Amino acid sequence: MASIISIRNLEKRYDSGFQALKGINLDIPDGDIFALLGPNGAGKTTLINVICGIVNPTGGTVEAAGHDIISDYRAARSLIGLVPQELTTDAFETVWATVSFSRGLFGKPRNSAHIEKVLRDLSLWDKRDNMLMTLSGGMKRRVMIAKALSHEPRILFLDEPTAGVDVELRRSMWEVVRSLRAHGVTIILTTHYLEEAEQMADRIGVINAGEIVLVEQKNELMTKLGEKRLTLQLQEPIEQVPEALSAHALELDDAGQALVYTYNANDKRTGINSLFRDLDHAGLRLRDVDTKQSSLEEIFVDLVKAPTAGNTRNDA
Repeated sequence: MASIISIRNLEKRYDSGFQALKGINLDIPDGDIFALLGPNGAGKTTLINVICGIVNPTGGTVEAAGHDIISDYRAARSLIGLVPQELTTDAFETVWATVSFSRGLFGKPRNSAHIEKVLRDLSLWDKRDNMLMTLSGGMKRRVMIAKALSHEPRILFLDEPTAGVDVELRRSMWEVVRSLRAHGVTIILTTHYLEEAEQMADRIGVINAGEIVLVEQKNELMTKLGEKRLTLQLQEPIEQVPEALSAHALELDDAGQALVYTYNANDKRTGINSLFRDLDHAGLRLRDVDTKQSSLEEIFVDLVKAPTAGNTRNDA
């Protein structure tokens, strides 16, 4: 699949000497929902701001649909919509006026039909004549998305788009994002809600300390890095793991009611058969057995704990 964003050796060093981005190389396929994850201060927002032309890079190149963001700025920027973290709206403007004005900033001719469609898609049509100061935080967030879509971009950046909105509204906005992708818009999403990335993204990138740690298809990432946990509920509680089971690296829960066995489901030998045999020999009787796949949150925590230097994986 062709890349709509291509980044090569991108660096950003501020005057203070702090290096926010360290040789970023990244390709984002056309039509993907790409989730960019990382802890606070990892470089997510700096990377987005460089691509969108808000922050100047120190080195490297960025192309949007083949247009260099510096030498061909106007063409590149016209392809990009940005929904920033901060709610920066003119409180005394109406929804219709502020979205229409955003379209005009990109030199686009009036198109009332397009503005109406955007507002309807975002459930803002009934609020079109309301001043922004009268809207809830969630509705203001939707207005920010509408402004970003006003000039019909092919690429949409959503920097923490559901921060501070309730669960119902968040799920509604997920549907909006999926609909945009279905209409050919490439979505780049940053979020602290890892279940959001797990449910929505086609591909996931992890950035830490200004470096890309990993880029991979979400399903492949979950398969390759996700562990499974086998929880063995015991009929009778025990105080410690029997010596006969020491080879299996079992964990005992606080109440002594269950043993937890962690394994990689992709291994040819998971050790489960020998575990059950040794449990029988140890005289332990089971009440129930449950398995659970590692969540993206657990995988993410493991990744950002690891050293970044020389540890980058990019299977994009």
